[in-house]
Amino acid sequence: MLSRNSSNFIGSLIARSFHSSSATRSAPSAPINYPSLKIENAGELQKMNLFQAINNAMDIALKTDPKSVIFGEDVGFGGVFRCTVDLRDKYGANRVFNTPLCEQGIAGFGIGLAAQGATAIAEIQFADYIFPAFDQIVNEAAKYRYRSGNQFNCGSLTFRSPYGAVGHGGHYHSQSPESYFGQTPGLKVVIPSTPIEAKGLLLASIREPNPVIFFEPKLMYRSAVEEVPVGDYEIPLGKARIVREGKDITIVGWGAQMRVLLQACQMAEEKLGISCELIDLRTIQPWDVDCVVNSVKKTGRLVVSHEAPKTGGWAAEIASTIQERCFLHLEAPIQRICGYDTPFPLIFEKFYLPDHLKNFEAIKKTIAY
Repeated sequence: MLSRNSSNFIGSLIARSFHSSSATRSAPSAPINYPSLKIENAGELQKMNLFQAINNAMDIALKTDPKSVIFGEDVGFGGVFRCTVDLRDKYGANRVFNTPLCEQGIAGFGIGLAAQGATAIAEIQFADYIFPAFDQIVNEAAKYRYRSGNQFNCGSLTFRSPYGAVGHGGHYHSQSPESYFGQTPGLKVVIPSTPIEAKGLLLASIREPNPVIFFEPKLMYRSAVEEVPVGDYEIPLGKARIVREGKDITIVGWGAQMRVLLQACQMAEEKLGISCELIDLRTIQPWDVDCVVNSVKKTGRLVVSHEAPKTGGWAAEIASTIQERCFLHLEAPIQRICGYDTPFPLIFEKFYLPDHLKNFEAIKKTIAY
């Protein structure tokens, strides 16, 4: 059996292999022009991919908040995905530093640091490795404010972690664990989908007075590129975004799945003449119920898609809420297009993932019901 250190070493190798050109086999052959958010009064723009936008957000956080610190495994040299590159050189080893290979220790240290008034930005190297820290996050960080009646808290605490499939991650480097944390009162769970969104949502998360789990779609670290405002801006948490307006069916997703869903929506329009309303949920908890409800009341149909397994996934929570709120408006059963209820496979990853073809078939089935 591999040791914990060996597992992290393999994780580093996987991350490095992802940087190579061979890793692009998991991305769409033709890049999708994913419509991003427009920031008003944006000022100067700079071309950034998603990991550079995250780096830029943390640079701003460190510059504007002298109490902010970044820590985690390998963050001192930039991290396996390079999200913290150059930050230690710029702000010093007292504010950007490596930790031992111990996720429970990272979480516990972050809680204590935030409880003493610091702004703690902790990196968990892969979302798959967040589980050793689960007790600290859900039993301590999430309940800190509640159990004291708001006499003390650890609100200035953000856990960043790459999540999801990359094409060759296998069991321990491909999981999407957002639903585990989504059902925990006291935590906010955020997943961006574009560089502009990643920067604004991360700055809002770092400045949020409650603990935040910030999952970053690692497949899109380098594949998502756009003109990002270089200045300081935030995108409010808990607010979904209507990416594409439509009248026939509502499609909901988040993170890397948004690119897949846009492909499915385009196929539905081109092949079937179906007008799809596409919603990027952005924040899993608290999620924007009103946005989805208003859309489903207009379209009468709903498809929700995510990479995580279907049973107990966040799509189930959305489907249940919409059934309660929109029952008399529904024209067809709600569809959930998700990963299978198995450990994440390696050679069968393409069969496991809820790709654009599976979502297109769900759209077609829902419309024809």
